[in-house]
Amino acid sequence: MVRFVTALLALSATALATTTCSSSSQCPEDKPCCSQYGECGTGAYCLGGCDIQSSYSIESCAPMPVCESKSYTWENLDNSILNTKYLGNASAADWTYSGYPKIENSSLLMTMPKESVGTLFANNHYIWYGKVSGKIKSSRGKGVVTAFILLSDVKDEIDYEWVGADLTAVQTNYYWQGVLDWHNSANASVSGEDTFDDWHTYEIDWQPDQLQWIIDGTVMRTVKKSDTYNSTSKQYQYPQTPSRLQMSLWPAGQSSNAEGTIAWAGGEIDWDSEDIKDTGYYYATIGQIDVTCYALPDGTTTTGNNSYVYTSSNAMETDIEVTGNSTVLGSLGATGLDMTLGAGSSSASSTSNSTDSVPTNSSGGSGQQGQSTGSTSSDADTSATTTSSSFSQGTTSNSGAANQNERVMRGSFFAVLVAVVALVAL
Repeated sequence: MVRFVTALLALSATALATTTCSSSSQCPEDKPCCSQYGECGTGAYCLGGCDIQSSYSIESCAPMPVCESKSYTWENLDNSILNTKYLGNASAADWTYSGYPKIENSSLLMTMPKESVGTLFANNHYIWYGKVSGKIKSSRGKGVVTAFILLSDVKDEIDYEWVGADLTAVQTNYYWQGVLDWHNSANASVSGEDTFDDWHTYEIDWQPDQLQWIIDGTVMRTVKKSDTYNSTSKQYQYPQTPSRLQMSLWPAGQSSNAEGTIAWAGGEIDWDSEDIKDTGYYYATIGQIDVTCYALPDGTTTTGNNSYVYTSSNAMETDIEVTGNSTVLGSLGATGLDMTLGAGSSSASSTSNSTDSVPTNSSGGSGQQGQSTGSTSSDADTSATTTSSSFSQGTTSNSGAANQNERVMRGSFFAVLVAVVALVAL
């Protein structure tokens, strides 16, 4: 995962020719928002994944929609929206998606057609402590990875990851502000025939003082905040900032990826596997998703009930305020510094599709892959496209070395999955 992210970051600075950002090199005022993989822009850059530590200022990113306790079922995709059309109104759309989703038998199928980069779903409401529960059948096959995670804009992260080469277990991980510590990873065994054929319920119970991974009602792992204290920095390196629930299916074993990523994923993907021949795609199956919001941490400053905002770039629990501030941008040219810019335009959500307003990323492999911009039906278009206004996950080559962005990025495998426009194939 880390090798994958490192290669992407090196590629990003050269192939995309955009303004890059890090905690030591913040974005300029005209492109104030740092996307979650380290590039500056406006519009979509300022929404989910906008890193306040690497942006022009902590006010650059749009406020984050507050947690909403809710159950999600899958009769259609009407509550989902493409990234190029989402302007921050989580009341109108619960999910932002890319790739190739389908609805089948009242379940969400995250699919990955041959030579594609899979599917990504991100919830638009942030969770600041709570329980998330998913009824899930993972995908299968070497090189194929399914993920169900919580990820904050400053790279606090709590993961379930299924590597398709091992259908007897799921990997659990957590990170604080993207700082990598391999001791944070552990496998959890899953009962039954396998994780592909059998439904299991996977839960993350995230509280201010402890974190638990629960499978089918059994607690598999517990991490206490008190055990994460770093005596050198005098900080608790514990996930503690508002996070979004994100689900994905992606080709970690794609041949163009770093060798370490491919090895971790169990080997290179077989694009002529049984699933590809039978259905035309790899797939993970998602049933009901439940989100339960917990009470705010003691001492939280509250001036409203609409959004979370950071009050300091330290990005600790005590640096979050709950406000009445709007989360909606006026257009893809707007930012947290001018939320209403472009409001009222009949094409506010699509007037700008440049790399300065919708984050970009290169996809590896044999071609450009993206989701067509018009589909919100129960069966999204499963044909690969090369439109510059698509929202797609990305993969990368096995070249590249670490750079300054890696401090925040390297701990988060999911950072590379929120790439938005597929560019030139490697």
